[in-house]
Amino acid sequence: MQQALLWFFVLASLAGGLLMLVLRHPMRVALALISTMVSLAAIYAILGVHVIAVFQVLIYVGAVMVFMVYAIMLLDVRDPSFTHRYSGYLLPGLAGAVVLVVAFVRGLAGSTPAVMGAGVGTTFDVQPFSVAFLNDYWLYFELTSVLLLAAVVAAIAILKARRRGNG
Repeated sequence: MQQALLWFFVLASLAGGLLMLVLRHPMRVALALISTMVSLAAIYAILGVHVIAVFQVLIYVGAVMVFMVYAIMLLDVRDPSFTHRYSGYLLPGLAGAVVLVVAFVRGLAGSTPAVMGAGVGTTFDVQPFSVAFLNDYWLYFELTSVLLLAAVVAAIAILKARRRGNG
């Protein structure tokens, strides 16, 4: 049962990633990203890394996606470019996906399969993770929040420039 659930969520996350490439409307792309992030959290939970699964849901799905949906709501959805069903990047995205799959298959063909759960460091504790996160990776986390803030400011500036040009 666990293997079937793992494959279901792997396929669901791949489908969500593919939908992010082909959908045109920003809100639909955000919903596809949310489904991908929830599927990734389910994969983490199935693999036994429950803390990362909770962080995936709380940080990415909860906070970041609410922030992204808020930024998308600032966009002008009456823009005629959103009326097309698929993005102009569909064919380059599919070509990139084919190259990625070929590279992945070639990489798997040359390696030996690893046994899940075997090896050093199979347990995951919250305390070493939080120490490493707060000591080593806090700057990257803060830089990501600054980048998201810059994206919202840029969306607002573009929206105001369009309104000034039209009015």
